[in-house]
Amino acid sequence: MAITACPSCSKPISDKAKSCSHCGFNIGSATAEDIERKAKFAHYQAMQKLQNQSMLAILLFITGFGFIYWGGSEPGEIQYNLSIGATIVGFVWYAVNRVRLALAKRK
Repeated sequence: MAITACPSCSKPISDKAKSCSHCGFNIGSATAEDIERKAKFAHYQAMQKLQNQSMLAILLFITGFGFIYWGGSEPGEIQYNLSIGATIVGFVWYAVNRVRLALAKRK
């Protein structure tokens, strides 16, 4: 008995199981085409999740950048420091997500 990944939810299940105990996908009566379709859909959902995170990172970066230049605060004030922090976090988060997207596309 070996542990494999469910084609629908990618959680570990037994290779002898007829259905996934996590999502209920019926593996026993699924054709190879059904399993492939589920795997592609799971990959598509993962890619969409990464793209949504990239969009949030861009928005965080732009918001921080906007507050730096149009916020009306001086360097050293808390609003200015928070704006710098939001800009840096947004940029780093976006860069990390772009790397994760590139790696996910390779698979």
